[in-house]
Amino acid sequence: MTVTVDALTDVAGLRVGHATRTGAGWLTGTTVVLAPEGGAVAAVDVRGGGPGTKETDALDPRNLVQKVEAVVLTGGSAYGLDSASGVMAWLEERGRGVRVGPDPAHVVPVVPAACVFDLGRGGDFRARPDAATGRAAVEAAAASGPGAPVEEGCVGAGTGAVAGQFKGGVGTASTVLDSGITVAALVVVNARGSVVDPETGVLYGELFQGRAAYPAAEVHEAARRRLTEAAAKNTAPSLNTTLAVVATDADITRAQAQKLAGTAHDGIARAVRPVHLLNDGDTVFTLATAARPLASKNPLALNELLAAGADLVTRAIVRAVRAAESAEGPDGVWPSYRELYG
Repeated sequence: MTVTVDALTDVAGLRVGHATRTGAGWLTGTTVVLAPEGGAVAAVDVRGGGPGTKETDALDPRNLVQKVEAVVLTGGSAYGLDSASGVMAWLEERGRGVRVGPDPAHVVPVVPAACVFDLGRGGDFRARPDAATGRAAVEAAAASGPGAPVEEGCVGAGTGAVAGQFKGGVGTASTVLDSGITVAALVVVNARGSVVDPETGVLYGELFQGRAAYPAAEVHEAARRRLTEAAAKNTAPSLNTTLAVVATDADITRAQAQKLAGTAHDGIARAVRPVHLLNDGDTVFTLATAARPLASKNPLALNELLAAGADLVTRAIVRAVRAAESAEGPDGVWPSYRELYG
């Protein structure tokens, strides 16, 4: 088995949809990860001191909910969490959720969500995702084919994202372990912390991947001048949040899924500095479709899964930053890494 699109959708059954709003004061959006019908085992680990989340307590392994049908990542700060309502309505119409009554239509879809801060970056503080945005994103996910490529960069929840002084966005990556288990990650990078070594211009995540290409000194110096000019124009706040969904087709317990969400935060720490501070909203979700057994007799099987999750989060952050395009709003200018460094 080989990786087909190097994306979260390499975990069979998962689909990703973006809803993007730009222009006329808008610079925001929503991304939905849609699980296979019947749901996926889910967990979450919140490390940021200022998170904006919904339904994360339901994912505690001690609590009732066993599986979820979708996860929402959204712009709009806490206002944008309303986008999950649109996803819930779409799922309810299809009878997907936790059954709570004798009628098959009596369901409550549990839709965990987390947000990034992008308020006002397009010019209008009140231009933020709502239930209609969430519905558009889940409809886009449902309409995508199995194993469809996932658009990266300034789309969905990454539309208004900023990574330090650079434009942020959405990135994704996947791998297949020797056991045949697939592991993948999708990340929204919206961090005040830096993604770039200030002395060299190398992405921190590429240093940890061991294949960094150092920019020429004159390229780096020109980039620093551009960033200084841009910083002088930026008045919009840049608050720290990196969101991720780490997925696998392994059959793991809810407790193991929660451990995977926790170790995946190491992948953020390798690629963004600083992270997990008081104003951060750093949150990682796990989804497991349970299509392949974990080698229970191999004590290292879970460790391999945990390590891969962290590595893929790092790689997805690098891809998000490299895929992003420069953006400019009334209150800020955010050059892309690609524009400044190639």
